[in-house]
Amino acid sequence: MPAASYEWLIGTRYLRSAHRRGFVSFVAVISVAGLMLGVAVLIVVLSVMNGFERELRARILSVTSHATLMGLEGALPDWRAAREVALRTPGVLQAVPYVEAQAMLANGGRVVGAAVRGVDPEEERKAVGLARRIVGGQLEDLGPGSWRIILGAALATELGVAVGDSVVLIAPEGAATPDGIVPRMRRFTVAGTFESGMYEFDRGLALVNLADAARIYRLGERVTGVRLALEDPFSAPQTVRDLALALGGGFYVSDWTRNHANFFRSIELTKSMMFVILLMIVGVAAFNIVATLVMIVKEKQPDIAILRTLGAGPRNVLATFALQGTLIGLAGTAAGAALGVLLSRNLESLVHGLERLLGVQFLDERVYFMSDLPAFVEWTDVVRICGVAFLLCALATLYPAWRAARTQPAEALRHD
Repeated sequence: MPAASYEWLIGTRYLRSAHRRGFVSFVAVISVAGLMLGVAVLIVVLSVMNGFERELRARILSVTSHATLMGLEGALPDWRAAREVALRTPGVLQAVPYVEAQAMLANGGRVVGAAVRGVDPEEERKAVGLARRIVGGQLEDLGPGSWRIILGAALATELGVAVGDSVVLIAPEGAATPDGIVPRMRRFTVAGTFESGMYEFDRGLALVNLADAARIYRLGERVTGVRLALEDPFSAPQTVRDLALALGGGFYVSDWTRNHANFFRSIELTKSMMFVILLMIVGVAAFNIVATLVMIVKEKQPDIAILRTLGAGPRNVLATFALQGTLIGLAGTAAGAALGVLLSRNLESLVHGLERLLGVQFLDERVYFMSDLPAFVEWTDVVRICGVAFLLCALATLYPAWRAARTQPAEALRHD
């Protein structure tokens, strides 16, 4: 019989040992279960972080532009020429003008600060997906001179207004009168609300017509800047920089990765920390494999001695017990990967079921920007987790296998 065959036969037989009421087999099963749970938890946690990042990115890109080109003085005078150059730039799908400034919105005794964005309804619908999230109205209701406004859902709730009600917009810049500086105010009719899915925007953004916003903030024909929609959002930093250079410079450029860099940086940092921390669970499972193999070696001392007397060398004994630890690690890692992927793909339904059962909501959208718990399985993460887990298990087999290989037949059989 080839050496590899009897090493495999003996190693797998020891794992199925029924001696002493199957205690060794039971400990091996516990080791597999511990490793499986560790790998599964690690995959689920990283999948949740991936899902949160993707969902956050999608919601951000639905309400904001991929990149913006703005004037250094706060306004862009010749924006039409800049827009023509932008539309000829490779990778740019749309370039739309906008006006954005801070204002106070008042309804009776309720006063709330918010960002007011002036948009061209027809062009805005081409640039971002916010038009599909408007409730109780549509973007085209914001006609020039109509003095209508669309509020974020949370902003409308805080002001206590609904569609058809009116709010007063107070611009921070005042007008000089004989009685002093008087802030510019204008009454707007609420034409609708939008729900972007992100509390930051639902609470702090209002949309008006581009011409109305320019009139309130006395911009004339100027606008704040031009917003770009790109084929590849991840190319936004380079594309908007190239556009500014093509226009001769003298512009302030920004993009979605810079405006929300803290969100994505914190997610990446959290993913790295969670990977290291939860990897300790896999490490504990690897220690269980060490304990399991040490117990097997202790119990099988006479068997090892007999194998040695029959001609098995230290290398064969080492391979026999290393094979056992490798099989435990492989089984636990594979089972953990399957369980982790299964839980991740059904996590949202499981969480909703648990919320209904307990009568609580785990995620507050005002804190986490969303009320669901999305999960997305990155197969590179799964491969990395499985690879590290299996490597730890393989390393854990070295000491017990080396100890078995050092068994001296005379010493082991002396008292048998």
